[in-house]
Amino acid sequence: QAVAVGDAVPWQVVDHYENPRNVGSLDRNAKNVGTGLVGAPACGDVMKLQVEVDENGRIIDARFKTFGCGSAIASSSLATEWVKGKTVDEALQIKNTDIAKELCLPPVKLHCSMLAEDAIKAALADYKLKQDPTNNELEKKA
Repeated sequence: QAVAVGDAVPWQVVDHYENPRNVGSLDRNAKNVGTGLVGAPACGDVMKLQVEVDENGRIIDARFKTFGCGSAIASSSLATEWVKGKTVDEALQIKNTDIAKELCLPPVKLHCSMLAEDAIKAALADYKLKQDPTNNELEKKA
């Protein structure tokens, strides 16, 4: 989508798109790494977000790989920045509306911030499952 001269382009979204933070992967087989893979079939965006959690339940690293538009990449980048240093429970409080507001996403791009929130939740759910695999088994039997 072209930007006309004089149109305001939020610098945060451009900065996170042009200089994405925390691109890459962590060891998905490590017990203290949670991996979330989410996608939005309607627009074709796919986001993989991983978190590494220390023995105190604090996220010490986060990485992402995203196939999608600039807003999806920026949302992923910001999400990894925000989860680092937080506890698992604190990271679960990050909402797509906060990501969208920080990046000044237009309404047509709100799905990108929703994808980032979903990726955080999926990564943390994967981490929690690795910590207590029997917990999931009990849910399946119920």
